[in-house]
Amino acid sequence: MPDHSPAPSPDNRPTADDMTRCVAELRAALTLHGITLPSLRVDLPSYAGTYQPPAGMVSLGNCNTATARALTAVLRKAAER
Repeated sequence: MPDHSPAPSPDNRPTADDMTRCVAELRAALTLHGITLPSLRVDLPSYAGTYQPPAGMVSLGNCNTATARALTAVLRKAAER
């Protein structure tokens, strides 16, 4: 899946829009494989922090074992290509 996100801000810090778009794109890609991570979200403390390099982290959250196995299967299949 091509990265259509805009370039980071001039100080190389991801913007709120960058992070929100990243989460939306990941959610959409997972949905294509029938996978839902209910806690998938922008990690707000990393956005507000002063981490170097700028963090802009995404929280994948928790999932049940069925979802973890489905994600594992998709990743293994992709690795075989």
